[in-house]
Amino acid sequence: MPDRKALTLSRARGDILATGAYQQDFRRRDQDIIGRNGWKFERRQHFEEQDSPSWDAIQRGEWQEALQLLWAKSDMWERVAREDREGGSVFRRVRVVEEPLTPYLQWELHALRVQGASGMPVRVVSAEKVRSLESSELLPEVVSLGGQVLYEVLYTESGLLDGAVRFQDPGLIGNWEVFIQGLYEDGEDIVSYVDRRVAHLPAPAVKTE
Repeated sequence: MPDRKALTLSRARGDILATGAYQQDFRRRDQDIIGRNGWKFERRQHFEEQDSPSWDAIQRGEWQEALQLLWAKSDMWERVAREDREGGSVFRRVRVVEEPLTPYLQWELHALRVQGASGMPVRVVSAEKVRSLESSELLPEVVSLGGQVLYEVLYTESGLLDGAVRFQDPGLIGNWEVFIQGLYEDGEDIVSYVDRRVAHLPAPAVKTE
């Protein structure tokens, strides 16, 4: 495992992108990546989702409806997984999990299980796997594409997407990809994890304003 210094993301060395610019830049670069993998490292235990009917159902206390809406997207995820394989560019995701689960994370793990069952490669690691790198602060949310670009994805304090910082230093990108790949290889498949640790849990109690 690399030391914390090797994973340090100094915003002075990157390009700060507003949310719309980040999403546009990501889509463009993702389409151009052929034959090389992408990686996502997700550390925060709570986010706020926008434009998600399933998350909206959670806010209304409709847990079964939320799950049904997640499964309704399985055909889409199967198509994405198939297109990734055909293009030779697989997007792998590592989700850090702390227990007991936050209501958001309980919901998100079900969402990720749908993706995993549909062919998207997602694995789970415990927070203990990264704790030694977090003496002062949590590791950031990170996405890399094909060794060519790395984004530190930014969020507001409440968990809303708030743009990103784009990095293009090959050494820094390589450090993060090696780190995430190591966690992925050591992680548990999302389907088995959810079936073993999450599926039996009662509906989460989500606080609404």
